[in-house]
This record gives sequence, structure tokens and C-alpha cells, in this order.
Amino acid sequence: MNNMKKGDHKLIQALNRSKVLNKIRTEGPISRIDLAKKNNISPSTVASAVQELIKDGYVVEIGTGSSSGGRKPILLQFNPNNHYLFAVAITNSLIILAAMNLEASILKKATFPIDGLQGKELVERLLQLTDDFIRSYGGGGQCVGLSVTVPGIVSDTQGVVYYNTKLRMENVPLKRIMEEQYGLRVWVENDMNSVALAERRFGNYAYSNLIYISIGDGLGSGILINDTLLRGKHGGAGEFGHTSVNWNGIRCECGNIGCLDTSISWVAIYSRIITAIATGRPTLIQELSGGDYAKIDPSMYKEALRRGDRLAISINEEVAEHLGAGIVNLVNMFNPEALILGGEMALGNEELLAMVRNYIGRHAMPILANDMVFGLASLGGDDKLIGAAAVLLQDLFGFSLIESSI
Repeated sequence: MNNMKKGDHKLIQALNRSKVLNKIRTEGPISRIDLAKKNNISPSTVASAVQELIKDGYVVEIGTGSSSGGRKPILLQFNPNNHYLFAVAITNSLIILAAMNLEASILKKATFPIDGLQGKELVERLLQLTDDFIRSYGGGGQCVGLSVTVPGIVSDTQGVVYYNTKLRMENVPLKRIMEEQYGLRVWVENDMNSVALAERRFGNYAYSNLIYISIGDGLGSGILINDTLLRGKHGGAGEFGHTSVNWNGIRCECGNIGCLDTSISWVAIYSRIITAIATGRPTLIQELSGGDYAKIDPSMYKEALRRGDRLAISINEEVAEHLGAGIVNLVNMFNPEALILGGEMALGNEELLAMVRNYIGRHAMPILANDMVFGLASLGGDDKLIGAAAVLLQDLFGFSLIESSI
């Protein structure tokens, strides 16, 4: 019984410390007395929590505030630079590594191509690159852990990549492998889930019900409901690219027919461009590539769009129709407050955004769509690294997403 009481006391202390840290992080500079009032806890509890946070380097005193009489209060501020974390973002084509501070700002970054590696060979390459990066990082401070994001079906609790069709990863216990390798605490999360969390925590979308959709070398989504990530039984919720929209379509690598992935991912669009060039259809993309079709990428496609290329415009319109149909299903099913469009194909593609918005307006249930915020992703090209940081930081500090929007 005494042990239980001791455990309860420690839990309450940890919760109070988390509350105090979050309030300092979101509303600092702030005084101890204001922390007590805003958290509805005693000044002595605040003083104890703050003493620990200063000792551990998470909080610093930065001067004095104004006073209505008596001694001026000392102000406290979150210190994100006394600790750091390692983030690893695996995409279907790249491994991106970074050291980041506790506000998800990048301190050092390196990017490497996957070069078609799959399965066991990919994991070996990942460990080699991570070894080199950790060894070469010379920043000061204390490391709080390593966070990895990867596309596919991922168990965040087990830290296992259950299934990724493009990378041929099946039942890979990444968390266990990397914790044994580095002696650090390791987090593993699906990349779309992590970016949804990051857009909520660090981006322009402070909504507790949001859906993030990414169009790149694959098509995925992260779904946040009442500030909780929708994961499903095996961590497979949000496989938006593998929802079927066309039973007369082509067979997808997942085994199904007519998946969205087969019509609007970059792989599908690239195939359409090459076919058009092969059949003699005039397009600026051929000129921009200089005849080297391996150089054709989403940025070249979007440049052709900006210059009014008919092929690029035609493909963009087709993508908008398919994507719009898929999004209307999500809007009608989940009624999100905000829906975010990201990934290489969407970044800077305002025409796509406008066409999809128009499609939603025409086809979604008006009561569900009329006041929904719909926009392009706000975190830029480092979104998956920021996502990895968001996963670790939320777990490490128990960051309240609601508090972060105050």
C-alpha cells in the first residue's frame, strides 16, 4: 500500500512538472506565481517543479517582470537548446538524418539516396548512415533520444515496421535494433502520422481534428481525431493511397485494383509523362529535361505547369478529379476541422489546391465542408524530420496539443 502511495505521489509530481513545463513553453516568459494561478496548483509545488526543470536544463531564468507592488517576479523561459534529439526520416527514395533542438529546429542535416535498396540491405544501410551521423555530430548538450519515421504500416508501441511494399520491409523491429545499437531511447512512427502531429504542434493548423494528405512517391494520410492519432489495430489506418476508386484501373503493388496510388502518385504521373513523350505529344517537360528522362521530377513538372504546358495542365486536372473524389470520402466520413495537402506534388501547386477545393465544394456534404479549413502544408521540405521530432517531444514531455495552440 505504501509503495502505491509513493508511486502515486511520483506520478502526481511528474504530471505537475509536465504542466508547468508546458505552460512555460507556450506562455513564457512567465513568473512562478502566474504558473501557480494558471495551472491551479500551489506555489510550493510550482517552486519544486521549476527547481527540477532548471537543474535539468529545460528552463532558464531570464530577468524580472513588472510588479503591482513588492518585489518584481523572476521570469522563466523554456530552453530548447540544452538538449537535442536525432531524427531519421525514411522515405521511399531517401534517408534523411538530422540533429534537432527541443523546438524541432534543425542543427545539422544530411540526406542520402536509398538507391533501390530494400529489406535487410536497407536496414544495414540505415544503421551505417546513422552510425556515421551520430559519430560526426559535435554539438553540445544532452541527447534525449532518436526518432525514426517510415512509410508503411508501423506499430508505434512495438516500434516495428510491419509492412512497406516499396521498401520490402516486413516485421522489422527497428526500435529494438536501434536501441541495442545506440543505447538511446528510440521512437518509431508512420511518416504521415508524424507530419499530421507536426502540422498541429509546429505548423499553421492548430486543430484537434485534422487530416494530412501527402502526394509524393506514394500517397498517404495522417488522421488526428480529438487530438489522438487514428492508428487502427496494426498501425495501418490512413493508407489513403490504397483506397480503390476505379475497378477498371490497373493492379496496384498492394494486390488491389484501381488504388489512388496507381493514378495520382508521382510514379503514376511520371509514367503518364513518359508515355506522352513516347507517343509524340508535345510538352515543355521534354525540353526542360534536355532529353534525359531520368531528370524529370515533380519540380520540373510544376515548372511546366507554371509555364502553361498543356500536358502538365491536363495531368493536374486529372489528379484533382481523382484526389477530390478520395478527399470527399474522407470529409464525409471524418468531418475534419482542417484538411492539409502536402508532399512534393502539392508543394507550391496552388492550381491543384484550387481545383480540389472546387471539387469538395461541389461533391461533399455542405454542412461538413463549408467551414472546413483546406490548405497546403506549412512545414516545407523538412516536414518529416519535424514530424519525427514532434513524436518524440510529445511523448517525452507529454506536450498538450491543446495548450500549444493557446
